Amino acid sequence: MPTDPAPDSRGEDRHDLAPGATVEELIRHRLSTALGGWRGSIETALPTVAFVVLWVWRKDLTVAIIGSVAVTVVLAVVCLVQRQSLQYVLSAVFPTAIAAFFALRSGKAEDAFLPGIIWNTVMLAVALVSVALRWPLVGFMVGAGDPRMADDPVGWHRDRGLVRVCQRLTLVLVGLFVVRLVIMVPLYLASQVALLGVAKVVLGWPLWLAGIGVMGLMLVKGHTPPELEVEPEGSAHSSPRGTL
Repeated sequence: MPTDPAPDSRGEDRHDLAPGATVEELIRHRLSTALGGWRGSIETALPTVAFVVLWVWRKDLTVAIIGSVAVTVVLAVVCLVQRQSLQYVLSAVFPTAIAAFFALRSGKAEDAFLPGIIWNTVMLAVALVSVALRWPLVGFMVGAGDPRMADDPVGWHRDRGLVRVCQRLTLVLVGLFVVRLVIMVPLYLASQVALLGVAKVVLGWPLWLAGIGVMGLMLVKGHTPPELEVEPEGSAHSSPRGTL
């Protein structure tokens, strides 16, 4: 008695979009789940703004750090009262704590920005390596928007067309990290605390949104068809085979 044919892996992998959708449409659909709005940008920027304003006003490192932490706590309380997500407030807690540790340890206000500089350096290296290995960083962001993420976290990598597009999108991230470092490092070496604060805010969410805009234009203009690898018979999830 003949058995039913196995589900088509191409259709299954793209079940969250209409059949025949392009790679760019899939990426736009999944990346949308990872982006925050203006409220998120404000919540992540306010602790830095408080630090810079208090430093310029009082020239007291301890006061500036306490003010930054206090703003973070207030934002968290407001979110809890309004029953809003703490996602963006919490995303500022850890960097604020690390920045405070660096600054208090050295006694230099500019060292509050050193962790961010180090982080961007590390992310630049990670992005470049991910492109070189053809496991682009943006691909993992796309994978995070997949409804089947828990069952198949690297399923996105089986789509060769998606990988190629994510390679190009990751290069946009590389550009963002380079811009941040080119501006922030000289300001840090010159101990320009006020300008570092302004640069950190401007090069945070505003620059990120500009990068997303560039990615959006690339995705709107592109029409890359999916190129899924065929899963081996009897395998629940295929692994990448051969070169991409």
